[in-house]
Amino acid sequence: MSTENREACSPPSGRAAMKKELPKQFQDYRNVWVFIELEHGQVHPVSIELLGEGRKLADKLGVHLAGVVIGPPGGQGTANAIADAAFAYGADLSYLVESPLLAHYRNEPFTKALTDLVSANKPEILLLGATTLGRDLAGSVATTLKTGLTADCTELNVDSDGSLAATRPTFGGSLLCTIYTLKCRPQMATVRPSVMAMPQRVNKPTGSIIRHELKMLEEEIATKVLAFFSDGDSNTANLAYADVVVAGGLGLGAVQNLQLLKDLARTLGGDFGCSRPLVQKGWMPVDRQIGQTGNTIRPKLYIAAGISGAVQHRVGVEGSDLIVAINTDPNAPIFDFAHLGVVADAISFLPALTEVFTKRLEPRNLEKFVQ
Repeated sequence: MSTENREACSPPSGRAAMKKELPKQFQDYRNVWVFIELEHGQVHPVSIELLGEGRKLADKLGVHLAGVVIGPPGGQGTANAIADAAFAYGADLSYLVESPLLAHYRNEPFTKALTDLVSANKPEILLLGATTLGRDLAGSVATTLKTGLTADCTELNVDSDGSLAATRPTFGGSLLCTIYTLKCRPQMATVRPSVMAMPQRVNKPTGSIIRHELKMLEEEIATKVLAFFSDGDSNTANLAYADVVVAGGLGLGAVQNLQLLKDLARTLGGDFGCSRPLVQKGWMPVDRQIGQTGNTIRPKLYIAAGISGAVQHRVGVEGSDLIVAINTDPNAPIFDFAHLGVVADAISFLPALTEVFTKRLEPRNLEKFVQ
C-alpha cells in the first residue's frame, strides 16, 4: 500500500464529546467511509449524496471522512480522477484501488478489493448506495467480513455512544425501524438514491490519496464481461433524477386516465409515476411507484394528482423543491405538506394544466414557474 500526499489532512482532535469509550475489540476501528460508485466513467449521484451525509456523521464522531474508489486506471472519468474529486464534497482522504480488472463491475474483484481495504484500514462505518451495483456489492462484502448490514436506509445518525443508527421502512412501509450493529465492525448501510440532500461542491485543498493494490488475477475471476449494451428502453423510469415528476393516485379513477399524467410530464420535460395503490391494481409497473416502499424523489417540481398523501407517500416526496397537490378532498393529508394545493378533479384539471404549459413554457425551462 502506498500513500500519495496531495496535502496532508490533520487528524481530528479526538473523539467528539458525545462519544463514549468504545469496547476494546472496536477501538482500532475509526473513520467513516463512503463507497463511490463509478460505472462507465460516471459517478452515481447517490455517492455524492452519501459524502454529504458521511461528513455529518464523521463530524459528530470526531473522525475523518474517506471516499473509496475502485475502478480502472487512466485519466478523466477513471478511479484516480474521481478519488481526487471526492475532496470537493467533504472527504478528508480517499482510498483508491486501480486495476484493469476493475474496468467493469464484477462482484468478485470488487468484493476482494473492498474487503481487503476494510481489513487493512478498519473503518467504523461503511456506506454504499442502494443501487443495483451497491446492493450486490454490500451484501457480498458484509457476508465476507461477517458484519451487519442495514439495507435501503432512509435516515442515518449516531447515538449517544457513537453507534450508527440506520433507519429503514419495514412491514411494507407502515413502520420505520432503526437498526444497530452492536457486535460487529464495520457498521454497514446502503442508502436509497435521492433520500439525502446533495451537498454543495466547494473548492478546497485536496487531501491524501491512499493507494491499495488489487491482489487478484483474471484467471481467478469466474465472470467475464463480453460487451455492454444499453437497454435502450425509453419507457424505463428515471424518477430519481427527473427535475419534474407528475404522479397519480386512485383519484384518477381509471387506467386510461394515466395518459393525462404522461401528457403533462412530456410537456414539462419530466417523468411520471404513481402511488402504491396503482401498482397494486396493476395499472403501472413497480419502478414507477413513488413513496417509502418505492422511489424516493427530489425534483424541482412534483405534481400529485388524485393522491391522498399518506405518510408512506410523504416520505418519498417531501424533499421536492415545490409540491403541487390536486385533490377533490380539501381534507386530504397531502395538503398538509404540499406547497400549493388545488381542490379540483384531477381528470379535468390535468388537461387544463397541459394546455397552459404547452402555450407558456418551453420544455425543461421551469425556472420561471418554480420561482
